[in-house]
Amino acid sequence: MPLLGSANRRGGLPTLYLYFATVLSRVFFGGSETSLLTTLGGFAVAYAMRPLGAMVFGHVGDRIGRQRTLLLSMMLMTLAMLATALLPGYATIGPAAGALLMLLRCFMAFSVGGEYTGVVAYLLEGARAERRGLITSLASAASEVGALLAVAASALTVGLLSPAQLDAWGWRIPFFMGAMLAGGVWIARSTMEESPDFLRQVREDSLPDAPLRHTLTHHRPALLRTFAISALGSITYYVGITYVPTFLVSSGILAESRSLWMSTLAAVAVILVTPLAGALSDRVGRRPVLVWLAIACMLLPLALFGLMGGGGEPAVAGAAIALACLAGGVSAVGAPATAEQFPGEGRLSGLALGVTMATALFGGLTPFLAELLVRRTGWHAAPGAMIAAVALVVLPVFLTMPETRPRAGGKQAG
Repeated sequence: MPLLGSANRRGGLPTLYLYFATVLSRVFFGGSETSLLTTLGGFAVAYAMRPLGAMVFGHVGDRIGRQRTLLLSMMLMTLAMLATALLPGYATIGPAAGALLMLLRCFMAFSVGGEYTGVVAYLLEGARAERRGLITSLASAASEVGALLAVAASALTVGLLSPAQLDAWGWRIPFFMGAMLAGGVWIARSTMEESPDFLRQVREDSLPDAPLRHTLTHHRPALLRTFAISALGSITYYVGITYVPTFLVSSGILAESRSLWMSTLAAVAVILVTPLAGALSDRVGRRPVLVWLAIACMLLPLALFGLMGGGGEPAVAGAAIALACLAGGVSAVGAPATAEQFPGEGRLSGLALGVTMATALFGGLTPFLAELLVRRTGWHAAPGAMIAAVALVVLPVFLTMPETRPRAGGKQAG
């Protein structure tokens, strides 16, 4: 499928910012003692734009089609990535450099807001009922392919260049590569067909006039369940995967190049785990898999972050890969489980409200909070405690939610 170059809500192109957080803190914020926290704080602030972008793109997708939404979001992302690669740094224009970087981050966050909702809806609506979990989980797997390219390019750039070269011009290379990748995805998407379910709505004249209002009126419990699923998916991904390189560097555990190669291994692990978890949810259901994943999230991250803080490099690698697999499993099952909460009519708007609001709160803000907690407490397991707390809160929602896996004949269970 041409979609499978998607940036998604988590992996791929947008996470270049996090993988290069320590470098960008020097280039755009002067490298002071608080510059890394400022960089991570800017990442969090930009996430406030994701729900807005998702609602705008969700309205477009529910009214005029999934394909147009995906083309528009990728075009904006390409422009934002290219503009970032061309930005002057702090040494050239002073504090304005950081302000411009934040502005472009907000622009990119707005465009990414339409990515996940559109990709997941498109894959779900085009899949056979008995393979929805596997096919829709490919949205997460595809984002990890993008994340793998992003972190590998970052690691290669950091490994081949001296710190002076990296700060002077080397950091631009992955962003130029990201712009080229996004442009290639846009070209591929221009050839794809419209979603079958959207075409059905057009034939039946059932397109909602106000998709957002329609969803708020008819699907409030579904919005709560979607928010809960996405909250766990977001915090496991952004704390358990994308924050890990920053954690390893800022805690003095590994150098930048070694931490990025560790993240490359983690991205490979997620690509392998994601379709397996999606297929498992097709066999046993979305609810039981989510319940067991939530229980695992209550227990494992605390121990794994503690292990990374005090173990040798093999232990650090094993812990990072285990965290990545856990996050990949939640994302894989969360993709079909959230999309199946809503009928085709208003599906993108429902995902926009539930998914991106959770991502804004538990994705963009959590790397900043995790770094702040580690610095203030000196407790390396603090990021794992954050994941465990969210898992504890959402577990009752998972235990009581209706099963959405379609039964034989294509009807949803529950």
